Formats: sequence, structure tokens, C-alpha cells
Amino acid sequence: MDLNADLGEGFGIWRLGDDLALLDIVTSANVACGFHAGDPATMRQVCLAAAQRGVAVGAQVGYRDLAGFGRRRIEYDPGELRDEVIYQIAALDGMCRVAGTRVRYVKPHGALYNTAAVDEPQATAVVSAVTDYDRTLPVLCQPGSVLARIATGAGLRVVGEGFADRGYRPTGALVPRAAPGALVTAEAEVADRALKMAVERVVVAVDGSTVACPVESICLHGDTPAAVDLARRVRTALTEAGLHVAPFA
Repeated sequence: MDLNADLGEGFGIWRLGDDLALLDIVTSANVACGFHAGDPATMRQVCLAAAQRGVAVGAQVGYRDLAGFGRRRIEYDPGELRDEVIYQIAALDGMCRVAGTRVRYVKPHGALYNTAAVDEPQATAVVSAVTDYDRTLPVLCQPGSVLARIATGAGLRVVGEGFADRGYRPTGALVPRAAPGALVTAEAEVADRALKMAVERVVVAVDGSTVACPVESICLHGDTPAAVDLARRVRTALTEAGLHVAPFA
């Protein structure tokens, strides 16, 4: 089982989360590419630290929306969105190369992640960007999403992802961040959810129902309160359950 986190989400003098501490725990790093967060110096630092630790680096591509942290839906011309995703992948790949590694997968961020899960034009734009840039790159996304279907149809490897620190609706969609139950922050609960995803391939929704969640990677958000402690608790739980924790890419 892979354990990933969103990293490199600082900008200029502003810092969000403890990237270096999380890189000592996770096996894959979804690194912001400068559109929703991140900047060249931050990208290079995170790529170098990931390479030194053997952590796989993924391009976390998002809307061009620093002010909104990429969490506001934007209507795009599909061609423009495709090109902006290519731009982000290439920028991070450059920083990876000078750090002695490379981009190993692509994951949308925030509102783009949620939109591509249900919207065919935006999902197609993301897939087109990956196939145009490097069709060997896996796409990390929610299982059963529109993005997963289109990426599979394009011949890309799709890696199912579950969120240990986010609430789920009975439909399998994430609870919107502004709604009750969107975030899960209790260490024991987060660890238990991660184990259910990894072992039973299910997650408990906010209404108590059980939802199928066939995943190869479990995500913890770097901006979640006590993210480092949560990640450490989840990794320990997975290891103690006999699971090998390693990058999927």
C-alpha cells in the first residue's frame, strides 16, 4: 500500500505544513506545481528531499488560482486546461531532473480533482495532457470516477486513491469542505479508516453506510491539523497489519 501526501504547498515566505517531516513518513509526494500553490524554490527543495528519501514524486496539477488555493471550480476551455496541465507537469519534471529523480505520476488538486471526477470535458483535458506529455505516467484519482474511466480508456494506468482524513458521502464522493463531516482529524479514527481502505477495500460514509473503496494509495493532506502525527499513526497501523508500505510508481 502506498501512502501519499500533498506537499510543497507553500509560496514565497508563506509556508503550509511540514514537508520535510512528512517526507520521512510517506512513500509518494503530490507536489504543487506553482498554479494553486508552490513556487520554483519550494518545488526544487521538495523534489530534492523526496529523491534523497526514495519518495516518489507526483505532479499535483491544479487550476491557476493561488488566491483560492485551487479549491474554487473554474470553467475552462478544454484545450487551455490541457495545456496548463502540461505546463505544470513539465515544470515539476524539470525540478525533479535536477534533483536526480523524475515525475512518476499525475494527480489533480482540489477543485480540479473534484470536477474531473464528474465532468467529462475537464477529465478529458487532464487525460490529454498526460498522454501528450508522457503516457507512461499513472493517474492517481478516485476509483469509479469519470477521470478514472477516461484515463483507462486512453490506455493510462489508473491508481485508485482513498482519503483517510476526509469524509465520504454514500455515493462515494467526498464531502465538500464547507459541509459538516468533511474533515476527519482524530488519530485513531484516521488510522482505522486507512486500515479499512487497505484491508477491506471499503470506507464508512458520513451516514454510517459502507462504500466500496478499492485503492492502491491512501492520501493524507499536508494542511490537515497534526498531519505529521496522523501520517505516522497511519503508517504504523498499516505496517502492524502486515502491509508493505511502498510507492505504487
